[in-house]
Amino acid sequence: MVCGEVARKHHIQLRDAEGRLRFEECLTRDGFDGPYTILYHRERPQTQQLAPAEHGWAAPVAASPGPLAKRHFRSQSLPRRGGAPVDARVPMLFGDDVVISVAFPDRPDPVYVTLGDSDELLYVHEGGGLLRCPLGDVGFSQGDYVFVPRGLPFRLLPTDGAQCWLSMEFSAGFGLLKQFRNDTGQLKMDAPYCHRDFKRPLFVGPMDEGIRRGVVRRDQRFHGFSYAGSPLDVVGWDGVVYPWAFPILAFQPRTGQVHLPPTYHGTFSARGALVCSFVPRLVDYHPEAIPCPYPHSSPHCDEFIFYCAGNFTSRKGVAPGSISYHPYGIPHGPHPGAYEASIGTTRTEELAVMIDTFRPIQPTAAAATVEDATYMASFV
Repeated sequence: MVCGEVARKHHIQLRDAEGRLRFEECLTRDGFDGPYTILYHRERPQTQQLAPAEHGWAAPVAASPGPLAKRHFRSQSLPRRGGAPVDARVPMLFGDDVVISVAFPDRPDPVYVTLGDSDELLYVHEGGGLLRCPLGDVGFSQGDYVFVPRGLPFRLLPTDGAQCWLSMEFSAGFGLLKQFRNDTGQLKMDAPYCHRDFKRPLFVGPMDEGIRRGVVRRDQRFHGFSYAGSPLDVVGWDGVVYPWAFPILAFQPRTGQVHLPPTYHGTFSARGALVCSFVPRLVDYHPEAIPCPYPHSSPHCDEFIFYCAGNFTSRKGVAPGSISYHPYGIPHGPHPGAYEASIGTTRTEELAVMIDTFRPIQPTAAAATVEDATYMASFV
């Protein structure tokens, strides 16, 4: 992907019509061995100075230890305190590889935000908006995933109206599943999505919003900086590291004669985590099929599900915005009666985001304030 003005070759001079030198910046992953993007700035991109960190969401704080149990958190009952996205995220569960939060923003970010710890994947449960960064603008709406690569300054500008976002911060390795790609990196024809499904940045060229402050998240803390000029002074770029939006309903579900495990709904992966999309679909078509998920013991995975819409055949008492957390060590699966009741059904209308984590996650103190204390007993 090439946008705007770029040099004829990497790391050689690019000058404007008056002979002024453009400044190259490399945004890389995995050191210098992985994917990268090269940007060309009007001014030197390293001209930030230390400043107070006046914005940023709180680091996760663990809830008091409790018994090993299935849990249900009603995130829709959290106070909708609003604020800018950079201040609005409320961590709900976390571990070494992922921090999962919800947010109800109601105004644009007043600063540029750079993630130094992680890549972020947002799921827009309600609302929409615009992600603005030096590479351009990415519009997003309800039902979109939004990917923000680490190291890239950005602002989020919500649209008017109610907003509810699910935030997933992954500490390493985020990307599309390797089995969906061919040897050249192109998505295969039998992948559950195609390149056309992804909304890429619309490059608008150099821009100055008059904002000269930024925050960088590193080691679960925010650090403040001031800029001499606009970070949006990029005249051109090329590469494969950039933000994007992906509509969850563009995911093409796979079905079979009998019930398929969650891996068949795998959409994105990261170190120690698999993100799955459960979308409306036909269910299993063997004449003796049991479409409801079977009870299972997965002693290597904690299961997180954010319920978005539709009927959830395996769960009772959940609603849009509900979060279920089933830790490994105890069996989990459908509520009593759901397994038998699913026989004969031909379709499900459920919409949900699931994360399986291979290292344990734990609830935060904020999650504990909206926990459904009757959930574990409801499986008896």
